[in-house]
Amino acid sequence: MSEAPAPALPAAGSSFYLGMRILPKEKREAMFAIYAFCRAVDDIADDGGPRPERRAALERWREDIDALYRGEIRPVTAMLAPHIRPFRLERAHFHDVVDGMQMDVEEDIQAPDWATLDIYCDRVASAVGRLSTRVFGLADEPADALAHHLGRALQLTNILRDLDEDASISRLYLPREALLAAGMSDLSPAVVLAHPGLDAACREVAARARDHYESADLVMRPQQRNLVRAPRLMEAAYRGVLDDLLKRGFAAPRRPVKVRKDRMLAAFLRQLLP
Repeated sequence: MSEAPAPALPAAGSSFYLGMRILPKEKREAMFAIYAFCRAVDDIADDGGPRPERRAALERWREDIDALYRGEIRPVTAMLAPHIRPFRLERAHFHDVVDGMQMDVEEDIQAPDWATLDIYCDRVASAVGRLSTRVFGLADEPADALAHHLGRALQLTNILRDLDEDASISRLYLPREALLAAGMSDLSPAVVLAHPGLDAACREVAARARDHYESADLVMRPQQRNLVRAPRLMEAAYRGVLDDLLKRGFAAPRRPVKVRKDRMLAAFLRQLLP
């Protein structure tokens, strides 16, 4: 049995918390449980401890998830247990998330090629989307399509937002091809973030993120409005972050960009309208 403490709930002031408040109680509680799971495994990936210990902690989570699907509820999965059957949450999608965190544990990711970055985005973001879209109530085909595109859009936005924070722990998620095309040869984080070609490389990533946002919009457009209110809120929040990053640019010094509360509140109110 895992000895880890029960995962924490999202902070009341966070954009995720506000976005999920629009859901009915049973869906909101399911999303908070999924968030708690994701936060717990993400903390393992990012805590900076010895790699063998972090690998072991992730393996315990895999075992806990497997036990849950056998009907054995352990303390760390107690929040998830009530939601597995009602929302058809698949064990494989939980494992996908853990696999994504494993990529960060195995090595400090630095300038992966686009194919590897896409796998990473699928595991740490789109897999979360595959769980979430079932909670929202979408049918399997649009659920998977929305998770694919919106998950990648959000993760690419996060990568652009967190350049300096990631570099401080020896990580660089910008794709190798974009960096080479921008004239870089030394792909170590500190050198990349000081290179004059950084802005061009980041804008290539931003363009791909925009394409995914557009594709996510196409998926959501024909869906019942009440089923896509929460993902539309998250899209509005993070698309706004991407717009602000592009306005700011990527040359040092980089002013931090966060989800704007006024923009999030406006999006929240729009989703409440009939």
